[in-house]
Amino acid sequence: MSKHILMVVTTADEMKEGHPTGLWLSEFGEAYVEFEKAGYEVTVASPKGGKAPVDARSLEGGETPQEILDTAKYLEDTIKLDTITDFSGFDAIFMPGGHGTMFDLPENGKLQEAIRKIYEGGNLVAAVCHGPAGLVGATLSDGTYLVSGKTIAAFTDEEERATGLDIYMPFLLETRLRELGANVVTTDNFTENTKVDGRLITGQNPQSTIGVAKAVVDQLN
Repeated sequence: MSKHILMVVTTADEMKEGHPTGLWLSEFGEAYVEFEKAGYEVTVASPKGGKAPVDARSLEGGETPQEILDTAKYLEDTIKLDTITDFSGFDAIFMPGGHGTMFDLPENGKLQEAIRKIYEGGNLVAAVCHGPAGLVGATLSDGTYLVSGKTIAAFTDEEERATGLDIYMPFLLETRLRELGANVVTTDNFTENTKVDGRLITGQNPQSTIGVAKAVVDQLN
């Protein structure tokens, strides 16, 4: 039986004060390619469904491999998360980043349900960069936060300030996760950092995407 991954992407296209945002393409594309290589089935869902916005900044420099650019076709018509009634068929949920996630993932009740059911079903929860914004509201059945007591990685406050976008964020991700009881382990800005704590797999930044995806594949295999 092929493994089945639920990838949840942002559909938020604006930060505070109307600044454009969206999904960071490499964080989606690199993970998608890894899952595809492993022979997995991938379902791409989002809060609103339909086309997921790609942050133009993630395409700057003209260095994005064609293999990654080609995965944008899977973002043209994403499934609306609310329409998924059964999460028992998913072996993992993976949340790529992009600043958009900070606006539409933390308080999404359906996403919280998906994370809880997948995790408590004995399966994997993974996120990279700003993707852990989806973990901010995620609780277990006993009401405790999923990240409480867990060793994780996420986009750091220092990295956020380095982008100059911290002032447009609803909160700083590293700080919020620490407030929820997470042990956030950081490394130098924009260098690879992947953390595996049982069935919770997280990465700090775009440079960590492949590490997180490979860790998911390693556990599922």
